[in-house]
Amino acid sequence: MTVSEFSENTSKDRWRAHVLAERRLLDDAQRAMESSALCHVVGELAAEHPTVAAYVPVGREPGSLRMLDAMAAAGATVLLPSAREPGPLRWARYDGRESLVGAPYGLLEPAGPSLEPDAIASCSLVLLPALAVDRRGTRLGRGAGFYDRTLDLCRPHAMLVAVVRDSELVDRLPDEPHDRRVTHALTPSGGLVRLGTE
Repeated sequence: MTVSEFSENTSKDRWRAHVLAERRLLDDAQRAMESSALCHVVGELAAEHPTVAAYVPVGREPGSLRMLDAMAAAGATVLLPSAREPGPLRWARYDGRESLVGAPYGLLEPAGPSLEPDAIASCSLVLLPALAVDRRGTRLGRGAGFYDRTLDLCRPHAMLVAVVRDSELVDRLPDEPHDRRVTHALTPSGGLVRLGTE
């Protein structure tokens, strides 16, 4: 089954399985090229936002640690999530790659002091991991719900940006009442795309 045959009636689990299978097929050269393109855009974006929330890409997620370094080099304070227990994410300041330590779920997070979940309210730009996002702003995550419980703490006009591969920006995903929509997608070829304008 191809993405063109999927619809909003296709289950989230089938979407997840499809995207993860496609990511496993991505070769290292293509991934490096996509990461470089994302890094360039993220650096420019961060120059306009004093404090940003981001994440450390793991596995085959789009992006790299270079994105975090580019945002810090642009002068932004970068907050990274800590997903240790169910509920809204806690945060910690990124102080360079050497400050990252292993964390639950195979993640990396800063070793520094942990900040309360409402620290995200200081961020005018929030970069979110996603498996896919649709043009209405519906984001497909991995299903744990950490971000759905966190995004209500964001400031009202924050840019909520799902970082995905080009093929992962789709017309329509299944959604549920608790899903919090994002405002933008960021893709390697398309750059920053405003969502929810239909």
